[in-house]
Amino acid sequence: MNKTFVPILAAMAFAAATPVAGAAQGWHQVKTFDLKGSGAWDYLSADPAGHRLFVPRTTHTLVVNGQTGAVIADIPGQQEAHGVALVPSVGRGFISDGGGEGSIVVFDLATYAVLGRLPAMADVDGIIYDATDNLVLAVSGRGKSLLSFRPDIDLHHGKLDKVATLHGEPEFLAADAKGRVYINLMTTNEVAVVDLKKRAVVANWPVAPGGNPVGMELDPKTGRIFIGCRGPQQLLVMDTTSGKILANLPIGKGVDAVKIDGDEIFTSTGEGTMYVARETSPGKYEIVQTVATHEGARTMTVDPSTHTLYLPTADFKDGKQGGRRQPIPDTFRLLVVGK
Repeated sequence: MNKTFVPILAAMAFAAATPVAGAAQGWHQVKTFDLKGSGAWDYLSADPAGHRLFVPRTTHTLVVNGQTGAVIADIPGQQEAHGVALVPSVGRGFISDGGGEGSIVVFDLATYAVLGRLPAMADVDGIIYDATDNLVLAVSGRGKSLLSFRPDIDLHHGKLDKVATLHGEPEFLAADAKGRVYINLMTTNEVAVVDLKKRAVVANWPVAPGGNPVGMELDPKTGRIFIGCRGPQQLLVMDTTSGKILANLPIGKGVDAVKIDGDEIFTSTGEGTMYVARETSPGKYEIVQTVATHEGARTMTVDPSTHTLYLPTADFKDGKQGGRRQPIPDTFRLLVVGK
């Protein structure tokens, strides 16, 4: 997913929660979970019922207690873990592993044991569960494809279904309750609309005045999708019936995730700022708060049952010969943001 995965060569330590002093009003960092350990990070997922967090760390995925920061389990066996889709109804979780030829790692939600591995495509990346159609959906960046499978798939004989070919490289996706999937295409600056019944792309909507779209979240109440763009740096509000851009709001550098909690939209950026937006009057959106986070805190998840946001990050240092800043070994942690 066009991210640099940098190994952090250190042993995983038991998580400790550190309160943040002098918290401000509104959204703010309330504590830190110091997880340390090896591996970079990507999209993480929350389980509201169990208050668990599933955190990909390149070659393994941590399961963390979202209330205490304790590490519950460590799921091994990945090459380049990107995201996690959870399906409690079948007791399974699914990790997209983009390394090598690409695969989906299937694990038990109760025991965290690896149940099997499904062949996918190289660079398999964003992954979600579409409850309406009872499908796990995943995209392959370099493969330019949307893939799907049933969560109760036979792990010995089942195969992923290639639903549609995309003409740009996808990053993340969202599904509505009408059989449509919306996919950010980074390389063509568009949102692809896939009809699951037709098994085809039915539209490609430009994201201008934004560009290089990555983070995406759909609000089923309003029928709008919120898209985080890296260049130009914008948070877009798009209508899902027409593809019309209803609003565009300036954000900072290095966006990677967009989430919704209630009537607020959250955008996390690698520069160390989280933006909070809201519809302040019919059809008008504004940034209502900026929250200081930390350099590298570009992804996040939300536990809607506690209205808590979690952002992974680490300390950074300059790369060799002035190159990209790199995480410092053994400094990985989760920032906990609430009110």
